[in-house]
Amino acid sequence: MEKTLPQNNPAPAAPVTSAKAPIVPAASAVPVKVGATAPANIAPVSRGTGNSPRMGGFGGGRDMKKNTGRRSNRPEKVKSEFDQRILNIRRVVRVVTGGRRFSFSVAIVIGNHKGSVGVGTGKGLDTALAIDKALKNAKKNVVKINLVKGNSIAHEVDVKYSSARIVIRPAEGRGLIAGSAIRDIFELAGISDVSAKIISPSKNKLNIARATILALSQLKPSKVVMTKAVETPAPKVAPKTK
Repeated sequence: MEKTLPQNNPAPAAPVTSAKAPIVPAASAVPVKVGATAPANIAPVSRGTGNSPRMGGFGGGRDMKKNTGRRSNRPEKVKSEFDQRILNIRRVVRVVTGGRRFSFSVAIVIGNHKGSVGVGTGKGLDTALAIDKALKNAKKNVVKINLVKGNSIAHEVDVKYSSARIVIRPAEGRGLIAGSAIRDIFELAGISDVSAKIISPSKNKLNIARATILALSQLKPSKVVMTKAVETPAPKVAPKTK
């Protein structure tokens, strides 16, 4: 005897309607004639809003601060009347209980090219601080030099300072003849037509610079030199005996 299996009857399908939803035309598809006003139902596109770069950049819609040309409240740096040159920079070490401490020592020369010049030294944990200290120290030690016509000196000077010994002589029409720290000092002081020579074997620039400043401070005005030359009597010559 054959058994018949019950068949699952599928549910009846929903009827398919042929009606379609109405298509709303896009705002951009509405034709607009040249010179005509835009339709009222189209919203104007505003650029510069939002955070998209395409819409005017980040924060493009905000009111940016305009440059009014006003200067800041910071005080302007006043240019110093002195020019400066660094003679040498040395790293020095100080031994303490906890170890070694490093610092920098700077020697500097300043001058205004009008007969004023000075030498100073400074020490600090970095070069900038050391240069500032040396500059302040040099301004305290500025000397005024007695120059003659042609920015030369009136007479010869021989000076010894520590291990440095120098000789400075006037050299009219020959220009500046000097080297090492002496040349830097003469150029910043505005001295020309001078010949200088380092006699000592020491080449310590700081000692040479201080010896040069000492020599320049000993210069006398040209009037005093000329007066002494006039007042000095000529040496008497003994008459020859037959």
